[in-house]
Amino acid sequence: MRDHRPSGLARFVDLHDDLADQRMERWLWIGAGAVAIVTVIGVLWLWPTGTVRTEIDAADLFGARISAVVAETQIAPCTYDPVAGCQQITLQITSGANAGSSASWEQPFPNARPLEPNDEIFVNESFAEDGSVFYSFVDYRRDTPLLILGIIFVTAVLLLARWKGVGAIGGLIASLLVLVVFMLPSLLRGHSALAVALVGSSLIAFIALYLAHGINISTTVALLSTFISLALIGLLALVFVAAAKFTGFTEDSSFFLTALGVPVDARGILLAGIVIGSLGVLDDVTVTQVSAVWELRQLQPTATRGQIYTAAVNIGRDHISSTVNTLFLTYAGAALPLLLLFSVAGQPVSSVATGEIVATELVRSLVGSIGLVASVPVSTWLAVRVLRVHPTES
Repeated sequence: MRDHRPSGLARFVDLHDDLADQRMERWLWIGAGAVAIVTVIGVLWLWPTGTVRTEIDAADLFGARISAVVAETQIAPCTYDPVAGCQQITLQITSGANAGSSASWEQPFPNARPLEPNDEIFVNESFAEDGSVFYSFVDYRRDTPLLILGIIFVTAVLLLARWKGVGAIGGLIASLLVLVVFMLPSLLRGHSALAVALVGSSLIAFIALYLAHGINISTTVALLSTFISLALIGLLALVFVAAAKFTGFTEDSSFFLTALGVPVDARGILLAGIVIGSLGVLDDVTVTQVSAVWELRQLQPTATRGQIYTAAVNIGRDHISSTVNTLFLTYAGAALPLLLLFSVAGQPVSSVATGEIVATELVRSLVGSIGLVASVPVSTWLAVRVLRVHPTES
């Protein structure tokens, strides 16, 4: 049995697959083109223009964030209470107008974040009425470990996936650019959060899928299946976020945005987060299902469409059963400190689950899971319909 599929770089641009029915294939390319046109129109309509206007300057609320290095630390009596012990910290400022100068401050000891010499940190720079400068700890700098981890990640992907890995990394970079250049600025200018999420997710899906898997009919099937499932997720999120009367104010960042007077709808941001968060897992499921259909046709060229559909859905059931659990555990892990706090407080499960903070994550998880479940039959059916009918099949 000969494998008709092109290999290597030739698979990147393969507008026709020998396994596909040409008539159905043509309609799918037309559908993908129509979605692409709508996406481009959406990007132009929602493109961020002008400046972001806030009622309060963000620098006034958060202070000037600059980098510094801990030069020396020692334990000594606190200046405000000689009986208590404090960690006296000497800093070397490395950025900002006072770069190269030294500064010091004290913090209670023991502390949740004891600093050590040579620690690279971020500090807030503030000014007293008399013009004197004082600093406060913000966070550690993590450039080096994150860079090392990123290099390990890229190396692992390239070693295993090779040319497809190059496309996957390119898609990841493109996704970040779409998020930073288009979606975030558009949201900050008051555009509809759900519209921005759907248009941005569509743009990301086009770039990421075609870069990772090539411009071919199988990728197009996965792409259209992703859009159908994503539309279902957006609809369910819209209905149940409204039905549950969520406000969107579950994190400090939501309150900060309101305090700054940024023209964003907190509930809309919640909807957008559900859509964007579901996209990555949807891509995984739809691509896997389409690939399964194609491979089954290769292995069983005389199998009917119904037989291939049944076998591919069985594969999808195993995939979904593990993916849904992964989604739940991901959200549970992110909310673990909060769940521990409720447990210590002795709150009943019913009260915790229906509170907005936890209920938001439950809706996020359940809506995303429903979209994933729907993506299996949708992507499998569409992939099977594209297959060329075998002469032995009636």
